[in-house]
Amino acid sequence: MSEAATDNPVHAWIAKSVAENPVILFMKGEPEQPRCGFSAVSVQILDHLGVEFVGVDVLQSEPLREGIKTFSDWPTIPQLYVKGEFVGGCDIIKEMFQSGELKTMLAEQGLLEA
Repeated sequence: MSEAATDNPVHAWIAKSVAENPVILFMKGEPEQPRCGFSAVSVQILDHLGVEFVGVDVLQSEPLREGIKTFSDWPTIPQLYVKGEFVGGCDIIKEMFQSGELKTMLAEQGLLEA
């Protein structure tokens, strides 16, 4: 955990959430009702693959919405984390899905039914 995470309660909460959830998507809206197209596409891909994930609605909290961007050093939302590692945003999720890389990675992590 970075030094910034210990000084910043939002970063500490994000770090804890990422550590506790094998697959977590920081998104706009909720998985059942995404509030932006990029979040909707990301949810559709994860649902299509059949992976269980936790969706965190960053629109509920301005500090969280800004905090996730500085936590990952990634400027856009949604953001996907798998087993504590930042995977990327919608474009990266989509590219990895289309190439089969996302399914392979999730399967290797034991997060998909074979």
